[in-house]
Amino acid sequence: MPAAVPTILATSAGYLRHPRLRFGFGPMMAFAVQLAQEAPLPLHDRHDSPPRICNIGTASGDDKGFQRDMEEAAREAGYELHHLSLFSMPNVEDVEGYLRGFDVIWVNGGSVVNLLAVWRAHGLPEILHRLWQEGVVLGGISAGSICWFEGGVTDSFGPELAPVTNGLGFLPGANGVHMDSEERRRPLIRELVADGTLGPTLCTDDGAGLLFRGAELTEAVAELDGARACRIALDAAGAVVESELPVRRLD
Repeated sequence: MPAAVPTILATSAGYLRHPRLRFGFGPMMAFAVQLAQEAPLPLHDRHDSPPRICNIGTASGDDKGFQRDMEEAAREAGYELHHLSLFSMPNVEDVEGYLRGFDVIWVNGGSVVNLLAVWRAHGLPEILHRLWQEGVVLGGISAGSICWFEGGVTDSFGPELAPVTNGLGFLPGANGVHMDSEERRRPLIRELVADGTLGPTLCTDDGAGLLFRGAELTEAVAELDGARACRIALDAAGAVVESELPVRRLD
């Protein structure tokens, strides 16, 4: 069942260490599912059926091994997970109709630059925008977080981080991910905000995410203790200011 309002969960989170699997789904993915359950009827008006998640792995080239790892994590968590693959051609005939059958669309990390190019070649931005407006919950990690904004920083072009400024623009400003685990991201974002390459930038540590209702930030959430979120922007005098955001720890 669609969420009550257009909803995006943009994160540096979603996968946690697991004793047997490559990774498991934790509170962040559960939160994405919860957001899709807020409408008055059960998910897709189905009784006793698991939440349906579609993984879009374009940023990692639809890696089949990672897709299998996602399926194992979903089975263990009680979700029904399928994939939209675009390499070497779409794996379904009606992409929009297929995606409309899910409660959550989750976008994996990798190359945000390649993701944006391939999505545009297949008309995904327009499709995803319509589904977002209809209440299908959009979410993702890393590249799957940056893509919803106007831009951010990425290693898609090579080992050195560089700006990307042609994001989908569903959400205003820019996005920074992995702020606590990749030390070059914070100073580069500050530089890019200072020179106007990026607008105000909302950032997350590993384990944190940002919830948007429509295009408005509602709250920052975390599935790991100590994971932070912040906003980097120019003040009235043109100086770069970093403001920490309150973060709610998910159960």
